[in-house]
Amino acid sequence: MGTGHDSRSFFFEGPAGPLEAILWTPLGARRPALVCLVCHPHPLFGGTMHNKVVYQVAKSLDAQGLPVLRFNFRGTGKSAGSHDHGNGEQGDVRAALDFLASEFSGAPQLVAGFSFGSMVGLQVGCEDPRVQALIGLGLPVDRLVFPFLAACGKPKLFVQGGRDQFGAIAKARELFKTVAEPKELVEVGDADHFFVGKLDQVDRAIQNWVAKTIVV
Repeated sequence: MGTGHDSRSFFFEGPAGPLEAILWTPLGARRPALVCLVCHPHPLFGGTMHNKVVYQVAKSLDAQGLPVLRFNFRGTGKSAGSHDHGNGEQGDVRAALDFLASEFSGAPQLVAGFSFGSMVGLQVGCEDPRVQALIGLGLPVDRLVFPFLAACGKPKLFVQGGRDQFGAIAKARELFKTVAEPKELVEVGDADHFFVGKLDQVDRAIQNWVAKTIVV
C-alpha cells in the first residue's frame, strides 16, 4: 500500500497548448507496476481535475503505490485552448499518456475517467497499446454511447451509482452486457452521479479491483 507521495504541479504540452496538471509519485525509487491517468468530468458543467470523484480515484490509486496524473482538459482552469466536445480532448488524453511514457519509460498505463472523462479517456485507452487497464465511473449512458467497449479486451472496472441522474443503472447494465471481457461492474446502491456520501464505496471498489487485477 502507498506510504506517501511527492506532489508536483506543472504544465505539459497538449495539442492546443500547455495543459495544467498534478502528478503524484510514490516515495521510493522502485519502478512502478503501473502508471495512472485520471480524466475529469464535463468542463462546461464545472468539471476539473479537482472534482471530488476524480480526487478520490487518484487517492485510491495512490494508496496502491501507483503514480497518478490528473490534468485539466483544454480550456479548463489554466489549460490553453477551448472546449472541443470530446474530440480535441482525446488528443489531450494522448498527450497525457505521452507525458507518462516519457516520465516512466516502459511502464504500462491505466486510464480512469469520471462521467465525460470516462467517454474520452476510455476511448483513447482502448486504442492505445500502452494502456493495459481501464476504470470508468459514472458513465453518462443516458447521453453518450460507448460502442468501442465491445471490442476492448483490456481489464475494465465500471463503478455506477444506483440513482445516477445521467446514467440510469438499467442502461449501464445493458451496456455492460455488450462490453468485452475481462470486466467488472460495481453498483453503488443509492448513490447519485457524483457518489455524494458514497466515496468510501468508490474507494473500496477501486482498491479491491486493482489489488486482484494488477500486481503492484
